[in-house]
Amino acid sequence: MKRLMLTLSIFSFSFAQENIEALKKQLEEQRRIIKELERKIEALEKAQKAEAKGETKKEDIPSPADRTVQLRGKFEERLRAFQVSPFRQTAFLPDISLILDTSLVGRNKNDKEFRHLEIPALYHGHEHNGHGHGMLNEKRGFNLNYAELYFYAPVDPYFDLYATIPFSEHGAEVEEAYATTRGLPLGFQFKVGKFRSSFGRLNAQHPHAWDFATQPLINKVFFGDHGLVEKGLQINWLAPTPFYLLLGMEVLQGENEQSFGTEGFTVNTRRDGTGTNIEVADTRKPNLYLGFVKTSFDVGNLSVLSGLSYATGHTRIDHLQTEDPHALSGKTKLYGFDLTAKYMIDPHKYVSFQGEYIYRDQKGIRYKYNNPGNLLTSNLTKKQGGFYSQLVFKFDKRWRTGIQYNLINKNDVKVDGIKRDIPKNLPAYYGMVEYSPTEFSRIRLQVGQNRAFYHNRSRKTVNEVILQLNFAIGAHGAHPF
Repeated sequence: MKRLMLTLSIFSFSFAQENIEALKKQLEEQRRIIKELERKIEALEKAQKAEAKGETKKEDIPSPADRTVQLRGKFEERLRAFQVSPFRQTAFLPDISLILDTSLVGRNKNDKEFRHLEIPALYHGHEHNGHGHGMLNEKRGFNLNYAELYFYAPVDPYFDLYATIPFSEHGAEVEEAYATTRGLPLGFQFKVGKFRSSFGRLNAQHPHAWDFATQPLINKVFFGDHGLVEKGLQINWLAPTPFYLLLGMEVLQGENEQSFGTEGFTVNTRRDGTGTNIEVADTRKPNLYLGFVKTSFDVGNLSVLSGLSYATGHTRIDHLQTEDPHALSGKTKLYGFDLTAKYMIDPHKYVSFQGEYIYRDQKGIRYKYNNPGNLLTSNLTKKQGGFYSQLVFKFDKRWRTGIQYNLINKNDVKVDGIKRDIPKNLPAYYGMVEYSPTEFSRIRLQVGQNRAFYHNRSRKTVNEVILQLNFAIGAHGAHPF
């Protein structure tokens, strides 16, 4: 019995010692964090005093930390927490956020009319396909546009993982799920999975980061309602220059049906199906290849960001089951230029300009039925382009206002070398005013007129008013400039 009591005493003493050591480590970690916070507070107080006296110099303002350094620090912080308390599961939890976007829409066209509107030779509506990000502000009255779940966490010292899952009344999808490398030498970074392409400026942004409640016309007609979101690989190289210079390329599956597409189709020589079938094969996969160059520089309080983009891939468009059956087998090239300029008036006020021009060169074989129901095959060429430009003024810490102008200025279509009479110079105009009570909520009122839509070769002007509300909870990374 005495031996048993002695053994238990030794075991209890050893266990207590281990707990004491663990507590000491936790205490040391808390002291380190407190010292780091005190250092940051002291630096901020000095900066505020200097700013109040007008003594702040540009070189004294701390520059934003490098993204790789931030991410490495986040991983190391979680690793330290694990070492101190290996059974604490919070060390492994990812950052999670939920973003809700809802709107109240007034429009001079009823929902059925609006669904059947088209932009000649560029865009026509489809029934909803179940994507989490459906057509935003789709119906008159109340809309639940989406509820978007966002996840981020460092995987290990070599990779970070991101995922975005939007939900709507029509369903849900994995919009983005990709991994990026961290800390590669010579300024390289790889991204692999499903992600929003870096073509241009707006496409890489999620809808809640847009300055307006609606998508620009040129993005809608060339990339569709959901944008250019593809499975594939992206390689970036940050050049060692005194200014920001990023070069990148993407190899993508190329399933975007508005300009590309991969699935072949079968078309019958008679609309009633009594003729001979013609088989059009799938494209080679991956199908879409893309490159871009982005640069940025500052001139005083003015920051400028610009970029050039190029994409090429084969095209398979199958609309044989629509009211106007047609299909296309060909190849598409896209060229893009974007420019963003932001002038900071003070820490809370700014004026920003943003614009993009996109040009599309598309060639292929068109399959279409004539009135008797016979299949016609034609050589089709399209040379189309347009732009949007917008000006946003943040005149108060919580208030912004802005205007946006859209124009499709080129819409040249030739069938067997004969130019078709297709409308061009198709405009749309929007204005908005926005109030953000905090960084986590936004109320936006937008009014606009779209004069690009047609039905039965007749222009149908769409006037609309949108009250948009956006809310965010949880940990969400800052949006890029």
